[in-house]
Amino acid sequence: MEDNKIIHKQLSYEINGLLFKVHNELGKYCNEKQVGDLFEQFLMKNGYKYEREKVVPPLFENEKPGRNRVDFLIEGKVVVELKTKKILTREDYYQLRRYLKALNLKLGILVNFQSEYLAPKRVLNSMAKR
Repeated sequence: MEDNKIIHKQLSYEINGLLFKVHNELGKYCNEKQVGDLFEQFLMKNGYKYEREKVVPPLFENEKPGRNRVDFLIEGKVVVELKTKKILTREDYYQLRRYLKALNLKLGILVNFQSEYLAPKRVLNSMAKR
């Protein structure tokens, strides 16, 4: 894949850098709120525009509004979902893909902080316009 085809290349590189910084500082034994709080501090400190716990629009008719929330929406372009569990499951990927579809966004980053070595996963939505 050509470099110019990578979606939000620079922004996702910078986000990943902040995620690694959080993992280096906290290790693998903190809960999701602690991880989110430190990640949010790094976003603020570095001047990123973001929304935490952004409500996802309903995906189907009569779904209760406010039921789903993304952990972070950064620069209105990238969804970041933080997890603190033994292993990521297929459901974690599907959840992020649903969020990307509902928000009409191309890129999400799924990351599990309980892993010994941090390995952020890029999740794409090829149907998105932005």
